[in-house]
Amino acid sequence: MVSKPPAGDPVQDAPQVEPPRHTAAGLAAVAHTLRISQAQMGVRRTARTLLKVNQKDGFDCPGCAWPEGDKRHVAEFCENGAKAVAEEATLRRVTPDFFAAHPVADLANRSGYWLGQQGRIAQPVYLAEGAERYEAVTWERAFAIIAEELTALSSPDEALFYTSGRTSNEAAFLLQLFAREFGTNNLPDCSNMCHESSGSALKETIGIGKGSVSLEDLHQADLIVVAGQNPGTNHPRMLSALEKAKAAGAKIISVNPLPEAGLEKFKNPQTPLGLLKGASLTDLFLQIRIGGDQALFRLLNKLVLETPGAVDEEFVREHTHGYEEFTAAARAADWDETLAATGLDRTEIERALEMVLASERTIVCWAMGLTQHKHSVPTIREVVNFLLLRGNIGRPGAGVCPVRGHSNVQGDRTMGIFERPAPAFLDALDKEFGIVSPRHHGFDVVRSIQALRDGEARVFFAMGGNFVGATPDTDVTEAAMRRARLTVHVSTKLNRSHAVTGTRALILPTLGRTDKDVQSSGKQFVTVEDSMGQVHASRGNLPPASPHLLSEPAIVARMARAVLGAGSATPWEEFEKDYATIRDRIARVVPGFDDFNARLAASPGGFALPHAPRDERRFPTATGKANFTAAPVEYPTVPEGRLVLQTLRSHDQYNTTIYGLDDRYRGIKGGRRVVLVHPEDAAALGLADGAYTDLVSEWKDGVERRAPGFRVVHYPTARGCAAAYYPETNVLVPLDSTADISNTPASKSVIVRLVPAAGAGD
Repeated sequence: MVSKPPAGDPVQDAPQVEPPRHTAAGLAAVAHTLRISQAQMGVRRTARTLLKVNQKDGFDCPGCAWPEGDKRHVAEFCENGAKAVAEEATLRRVTPDFFAAHPVADLANRSGYWLGQQGRIAQPVYLAEGAERYEAVTWERAFAIIAEELTALSSPDEALFYTSGRTSNEAAFLLQLFAREFGTNNLPDCSNMCHESSGSALKETIGIGKGSVSLEDLHQADLIVVAGQNPGTNHPRMLSALEKAKAAGAKIISVNPLPEAGLEKFKNPQTPLGLLKGASLTDLFLQIRIGGDQALFRLLNKLVLETPGAVDEEFVREHTHGYEEFTAAARAADWDETLAATGLDRTEIERALEMVLASERTIVCWAMGLTQHKHSVPTIREVVNFLLLRGNIGRPGAGVCPVRGHSNVQGDRTMGIFERPAPAFLDALDKEFGIVSPRHHGFDVVRSIQALRDGEARVFFAMGGNFVGATPDTDVTEAAMRRARLTVHVSTKLNRSHAVTGTRALILPTLGRTDKDVQSSGKQFVTVEDSMGQVHASRGNLPPASPHLLSEPAIVARMARAVLGAGSATPWEEFEKDYATIRDRIARVVPGFDDFNARLAASPGGFALPHAPRDERRFPTATGKANFTAAPVEYPTVPEGRLVLQTLRSHDQYNTTIYGLDDRYRGIKGGRRVVLVHPEDAAALGLADGAYTDLVSEWKDGVERRAPGFRVVHYPTARGCAAAYYPETNVLVPLDSTADISNTPASKSVIVRLVPAAGAGD
């Protein structure tokens, strides 16, 4: 039965804590999925919707980017995917009456959970200069407001066009085309905050900033290393692939500061045996200290070099460059330094080496635990070194596997959403559309916030996402956003960003993945690219949440017509009418999309984009070969009495979307303001389990960044480390604390001190 949204924010003052669990999924996941889905959609709509998730004739899950195999299960979704679908396909609605009852000041005092629970936004709304409330506005007036502000800028570079990973290929292609025809490369996207470090490292070392493996490769691997990743919560369908690999004989090493239930044991809800018995996944758990991964892989590389016959000398000779410089750096790796950096025992690393040497086909998977540190790019380069040494790129069952978080974040980058586009891409775009794209680089996410803060940018346009909730240094970011002349958000639901506005603000409601999209030429579909480079169609099956919604491609096309006017020769109206015409243009601009429409028609499950290292063992780098690299080993140094904090998600969360206030696998219930600390570290700091503390980060600028009122939870994390949920802890991450080269916020290595909560002694 469908329930109403919460009238008030739930109290989170006293979270309940139980021991963490050691098994993921199972009947508990099924029950939670059904409960959440029915509360949002009702029984009939739940069945109608979930049975279309990730099917060849259905829609792509708006959650993670994990791929599907050619054969699909009837229930091809996970618990968190079902939550994402339920919140999009909800029967709850946010109408103009809601905004009349809730001024922006009220929305700003609400939690992200409460905002998201209100339902789908039903009409475009506008916050006028000096107004206290959003009010309904026509689409025509909304686009006129955007045109007023954009055409009044002294430079196109005063505009920012942000893209969320949910955006389809078609909408992303149109947005970057509009931005460049308008005159800017200011195209920050959510990849800047997650896998930018992966792309930077992989582009340099293997020539393409994407993973090199397929789903079938995982099934064929002898050894899978899962580093800095929690698939049980963030990519649950990955557990099925790991289960299948294990059944075929693979070994799994998990490398993480926290033990995670999903990597311990998986009860597959798609099979009776899985529900009853489950499958143990991890063979060796390396509980590494935060940021110690580069040191670990460097030492493993030294040990491989010292093992006779372990190096694939033919592959190294024929396909790589920089081997001598790399070996000199690797042979200098020091056991004592590595043990200090990682917190591991010598016997654990020696056991890992045995498993590495026994494997002929090795894959390394990773996520934010590797990408959000100052030294993330060198860390991922070291992972590539590790794989190159034994020829584990470009053959079945082996390769690099950066696991993307959002359902089309990789596709958006492929479509040209990038502040530093390749000249060849711009040349092709200009030739196709007869425009002159700017060649100077634009702003990424961090640089965009700085530009707003410093008055260099005045208009902010977001295609999806929750920019304010996802970005670092919350106080700085929110103050920067409020300096904008206009903020525009294309959204399906409310989030924190709608309450932190410029002088004027628009919320433009759009169709979701679950919604039917019918334009004047007929029913449309969009496409997405998954984490392994497979492109496929997505077709919604539900009536739109409101007759006042526009699709993302339609919003971009109408905005472009309003801003560029008759001076644009781009057929924006045609693109809105028929998305196939967009794909025809993509095919002529983006490599790998030849005969785009015909290939989709011929292959309902989609097609794989070319990947030279995987397909041909050809490496399109500056040297023409795969590049070994050598860099000094780095890891966080933590002053006495401090801890290094990683921000993370709860199990009732996807990115910044909060589905509930529990973290079932970690034993947290009824609240999110908790900090997980090893009992011995807590004892040394005088913090009892259940005590309340403020988290204060320390950074070289001397600014005190404080997150108040966190319950201490004694937890089996690595010594010297702590963990707490974002976005609540984003306030602790300095805007200038970023990864070298990629400029990704260093949200996984924040030096903090834990001080008594204000009023705790009263």
